[in-house]
Amino acid sequence: MTERTGFIERNTFETQIKLRFSLDGDGASQLVTGVPFLTHMLTLFTKHGLFNLKIDATGDTDVDDHHTTEDIAICLGRAIHQAAGDKKGINRYGYAIVPMDESLSEVVIDLSDRPYFVFHGSIPAQKVGTFDTELVTEFLDKLATEARMNLHVTVRYGENSHHIIESVFKALGRALDAATRQNPRIQGVLSTKGTLG
Repeated sequence: MTERTGFIERNTFETQIKLRFSLDGDGASQLVTGVPFLTHMLTLFTKHGLFNLKIDATGDTDVDDHHTTEDIAICLGRAIHQAAGDKKGINRYGYAIVPMDESLSEVVIDLSDRPYFVFHGSIPAQKVGTFDTELVTEFLDKLATEARMNLHVTVRYGENSHHIIESVFKALGRALDAATRQNPRIQGVLSTKGTLG
């Protein structure tokens, strides 16, 4: 089986990022992001999706975490799209509901080449540690756009913002793993029109 891997390098005046992503991994991650909470969430995403992910990123986190978080999402989305290739023989759809203590989140993915992002629910706190929680939806929106996937995220309930975000990222990993899993019964792409997009 051909290794399904994406590698992206992105350099701007705000960030410098090298990112390698493998769909067929074992949950291993080596992450240098400069944004500790994002590192924590991406470690969970990788572990629960059984991917491999390596990130070496520097950015203007002295200003805030926005540019680095957004640009890592752009790179990860592009790497996912690259790793998924022509999408022949994969499930295309993925779905997961994951609890974290009192919180429950649902993620649904369609690797349709038709990017769209929907978020329902709320994250009560404005910050978790030093991390602005509004960056969660910013990250997911950019990820969906660059991965060219339809991404629906629903926070069903929860009180602790850390727990809510953690359940989202774990569910994201599991849903993406399901969507990219190869299925021997699927010939070509899973579409009645014979193509995606």
